[in-house]
Amino acid sequence: MDVVTSSPAAEKGGLFGTRRALRGWTIANLVANCGIIVTGAVVRLTGSGLGCDTWPKCSDESYTAHPALGWHSYVEFGNRTLTFVLLAIAIATVVTAIRSGAPQRERLMAWLIFAGIPFQGVIGGITVLTHLNPWVVALHLLLSVMLIAWCVRLVQWSGDGEPVTVAPLHRTLVTVLFWLLMFGLWLGTVVTGAGPNSGDHGAARNNLEIETVAKAHAWTIWAVVALTIALLGIAIRTGNLRLRSMVLWLLAAELLQGAIGYAQYFNGLPMGLVICHMIGIGLATTAVSWLYYGTRRGLPA
Repeated sequence: MDVVTSSPAAEKGGLFGTRRALRGWTIANLVANCGIIVTGAVVRLTGSGLGCDTWPKCSDESYTAHPALGWHSYVEFGNRTLTFVLLAIAIATVVTAIRSGAPQRERLMAWLIFAGIPFQGVIGGITVLTHLNPWVVALHLLLSVMLIAWCVRLVQWSGDGEPVTVAPLHRTLVTVLFWLLMFGLWLGTVVTGAGPNSGDHGAARNNLEIETVAKAHAWTIWAVVALTIALLGIAIRTGNLRLRSMVLWLLAAELLQGAIGYAQYFNGLPMGLVICHMIGIGLATTAVSWLYYGTRRGLPA
């Protein structure tokens, strides 16, 4: 197991050279990757997905948005520009991981998060070049979910907190819960691909019946909630306070997300509620990742 060491010199590293700085930059990474999900939703909901109709340029004549392209180009170009903000934060995280003498596992994770940002830009470019193919658009969101999970892992490592030990059966339940929620998030992208908010009036849909895929998504999330409640009961019965706290946060995120999901579905997908649902994706992913990475298999004391 990696052993975290520090020296007086490292503690004087300021913004880019301490364990505290690494944790701060990683939290910034986490927030930024949650935020890009929301701004991506704004692009889609305003019909600005092809505001810049090519990539990496905004148009054949210009790399940037301009009035002749209309206001949609500014929305889409603004979202593209935010990628550079994420890239700057990811670079700062890598530099801090190196300068602070972080263990190899943390340096590697910082590099993986950094590598995911330009890849996100490439997927965004493919999304535009395929005229907002809904299956490609889904990859855009799912990569953000993966990056959020990695950021949570690095936040926990940089905080020097040890995972809570749970019984093997309980750890299996946590693992099933994590991956079932990931599957539910993917089903959510399928629902989006069948819905009306395509990002552009001419964009293709996946031609699936939205009521059917919406029900499949809802049933999956209800199964996630049931597993979460079961795990909460286990945490209470065993007196595991750390596990109980993590599960309660996850359950709160799930119930909030579910309430918003039903509200947006039965009210015709209003922009405000859809944006709230996108915020909920970041919160739910953070909570379930915190539980998944915050527990380990073993024999509790």
